[in-house]
Amino acid sequence: MKKLLYLLATLSIISCNTKTKKETIETAVEMSPKIWTIQQAESWSKINGWLRGSNFNPSTAINQLEMWQAETFDPVTIDRELGWAEDIGMNCMRVYLHHLAWEVDREGFKKRMDKYLEIADNHGIKTIFVFFDDCWNPTYQAGKQPDPKPGVHNSGWVRDPGDLIFEKPELTELLEEYVKDVLVTFKNDQRIVIWDLYNEPGNNNLGNRSLPLLKNVFEWAWEVRPSQPISAGVWRKDLTELNKFQVENSDIITYHNYRDPEIHKEAIDSLRKYNRPLVCTEYMARRNNSLFQNIMPILAKENVGAINWGLVAGKSNTKYAWDEPIPAGGEPELWFHEIFHPDGTPYKQEEVDLIKSLTLNK
Repeated sequence: MKKLLYLLATLSIISCNTKTKKETIETAVEMSPKIWTIQQAESWSKINGWLRGSNFNPSTAINQLEMWQAETFDPVTIDRELGWAEDIGMNCMRVYLHHLAWEVDREGFKKRMDKYLEIADNHGIKTIFVFFDDCWNPTYQAGKQPDPKPGVHNSGWVRDPGDLIFEKPELTELLEEYVKDVLVTFKNDQRIVIWDLYNEPGNNNLGNRSLPLLKNVFEWAWEVRPSQPISAGVWRKDLTELNKFQVENSDIITYHNYRDPEIHKEAIDSLRKYNRPLVCTEYMARRNNSLFQNIMPILAKENVGAINWGLVAGKSNTKYAWDEPIPAGGEPELWFHEIFHPDGTPYKQEEVDLIKSLTLNK
């Protein structure tokens, strides 16, 4: 009630005084809370229900740039592969963006985002978009992307912004423009369920060197204050300063866990103390005993969002393990990630049956 009275009083002042448009906008920004209340987060959870899906990169793209650049954007493959996800009851995909694809073709990039969202929505699938990323290759360039290295996990995946942020600190201004442009464009788009601001900050031994950009991207998001929740997932216990900032400033709590059921359940229990909805935005590494069969039922029971790594085997090569390359490019004895072969047949039918048993009755 107090907030309502304050809003009415503010509107009355605006109507009675000759404020500039800029002053009115500033007043609105001041009134907008930075972080969601627990009640707002719980309401979001009730509306969206149990999220389940995959980290998605079409099988024809080696990385984020190949997915989003005009020359290689592949709506036909995206539509086909999201259809397979729909068939097994998935309702959410986590999708990485890249600032360079936006920088080269800003309006075209946003149109392709909109096209992707249209395709996903037609399959009943909502989207988690990811802005920045500290994983894999530190440098990148626009244009043709490298061919996959046989048998090497994510051989062509690129960080964003990578080493460039340390070499050219002025890049921060461009990154701010990028984040705000995308958020303003899609801030009320109901097809987007979460903005994941930064994937695994501090990875590749960057540690707290990633903290300034992490703090910046939250500030930029707060200035726009999209209708969707913002978050950045915790992923490693010893990154204490990063973890503290992430969990204390996220509207909902997201996290990664590629461990066995006991350790995964401990992670869930430790994050419950924040009293916010939980979404696991990365899990399922078969070699590590993080399986659909032993993890997904826990996530379903606990109402924790379940977003595994990998939908369809393809150019990213994430069916190979992180640290076990097969240089000849042969078939790994056990797939590390992914659910489907490129032709749509399941890697393991029993896994698909289990997924459907959990999803199709929701």
